[in-house]
Amino acid sequence: MDALQLSAYVASRRDHLVSLLADLVRTPSENRAPRGAELACQQLLANRLARIGCPPHLYEPDSIPGLPAHPLYWPGRDYRQRPNLVATLPGAGGGRSLLLSGHIDTAPAGSLPWSRPPFGATVEGIRLYGRGAWDMKAGVAANLFVLEAIHELGIRLRGDLLFESVVDEEFGGVNGTLAGRVAGYRADAAIVGEPSGLRLCPAHRGGRTVHLTFTAPNDGVLAPAGAGVIDQLRVFLNELPAFAVLRRRTAPLHPLFAHLADPVPVTVGRIHTAAWSTDEPPNVPPVCRLELFWQTMPGETVAAVDEQFAAWWGGVLDRHRELFVVPPTVHHPIRWLPGAALAPDAPLPGEFAAAVRAATGRAPAVQGIEGPCDLFVFPAFGIPALLWGPSGGNAHMPDEYVEIDSLVTATTALLHFVCSWCGQVEEVN
Repeated sequence: MDALQLSAYVASRRDHLVSLLADLVRTPSENRAPRGAELACQQLLANRLARIGCPPHLYEPDSIPGLPAHPLYWPGRDYRQRPNLVATLPGAGGGRSLLLSGHIDTAPAGSLPWSRPPFGATVEGIRLYGRGAWDMKAGVAANLFVLEAIHELGIRLRGDLLFESVVDEEFGGVNGTLAGRVAGYRADAAIVGEPSGLRLCPAHRGGRTVHLTFTAPNDGVLAPAGAGVIDQLRVFLNELPAFAVLRRRTAPLHPLFAHLADPVPVTVGRIHTAAWSTDEPPNVPPVCRLELFWQTMPGETVAAVDEQFAAWWGGVLDRHRELFVVPPTVHHPIRWLPGAALAPDAPLPGEFAAAVRAATGRAPAVQGIEGPCDLFVFPAFGIPALLWGPSGGNAHMPDEYVEIDSLVTATTALLHFVCSWCGQVEEVN
């Protein structure tokens, strides 16, 4: 089937693609680590796969022998009623296999107000709103749509095509993606449907999260002047820009991130002292918790990243000993998320870019995606992989949305690539 026919098919089924995404958004699958609620969404996908004669396999990640022993495994997650889903469309032979992977879990809707229902899948103009609409149920919907298209169009692929929907990617989980590889679901290449904004992304940044707890002295005597947690917080925030400068000066810049003004940003995510309520007694807070997150380049190691932070933080404490009477605690709440990148001479990006040109008439931008994700798992199993997905906004925030036109474009390009990479059996008239 030629390029024009593939593009015409997706355009004619635009409403079905939007409906498929809407059904996923209306089925909550929030991750509240260490637990999550992905089961209903996985069952929805399994039912649709069964309809096209593609038998789904649901399995809980921790049922895979050898998973906890893998170096990338992160302990402490609960996978009861949280199955991964995989299905294989067997090829006729003689082609390359391909894995279409995506995570079905989303960040929680959260307590901040939404102007639209977080699970309403509200369509306004060219946007569909809802939790997970962009990150990354749009990618999962595109992957499933491609399998449906191949079935309905009667296309016979030469290589095997695998569909995968994993749990527990948010909050640095990644065990779902790892379980699929340890279980043996592998291919000659993988496309992960993260929200890349129609950029072809063969790389992603890594990230390190630290929770710092500042504590005021409480030994029954007067504390030194200025040793309260607010004073400690003030000094920390004043010192933090120096750490950001250190990161920008020392992190090895990867070429796919050279377009960014700050390739390795350092950010404060949360600061908490006490509940803001008249139900709480007014007082000077005895404890302050702060979440610090900094991003890293592909190739940086956790040992080097932690050593750099420890040296900087140790210097801050030495300069302000009178302030930090009680040493602040440092805790890593989630796993180290390493950055990853394909080798510059890998053929996968070039072949995918050709499929995008065939579908859109334009070459895609090739850049690293800004946030950590589960892409780093695939190279550990010798699988070249890249990220491809639509445009949108407000991931992890209220009023998350995906741009529908962009979703159609992303899906069209993906269908083109699947047929090119796996190969089609030529019809004999």
